Amino acid sequence: MAEERSSGRPLFMISIAAELARMHPQTLRVYERRGLLLPQRSAKNTRLYSQLDLDRLRRIQELTDLGLNLAGVERVLEMEDRIREMAAEMEAMRSQLLDAAERMRSEVRRVEQAQRRDLVRIGRVAIVPVRRREGR
Repeated sequence: MAEERSSGRPLFMISIAAELARMHPQTLRVYERRGLLLPQRSAKNTRLYSQLDLDRLRRIQELTDLGLNLAGVERVLEMEDRIREMAAEMEAMRSQLLDAAERMRSEVRRVEQAQRRDLVRIGRVAIVPVRRREGR
């Protein structure tokens, strides 16, 4: 999340962020104390909120509007974060699997070509049954 904040997105002071999120600034401070939100700080220690922080505030508001208390919101946000991490891991593994499959196909083609024998056409051959002589 820190790398997303440093991507040059606009940063808002607490009063602007609270207004954009339609919340009281004190609510943002409470969320920060609970660890639900981690705004950046300026050199003078002023809270600075990114667009991602505002999106997170809106998600918190959605969850509280559904009746969750802050402990429930914390748990849901943790699970959502974990789901995103796992989805990224799965995509990385999928990419690795596709690369490995392509390498395997390439290796199979290489081995098949190395083992290839030129086929020689043989004319029709008559198969004649051989009878065994008695006594042998």
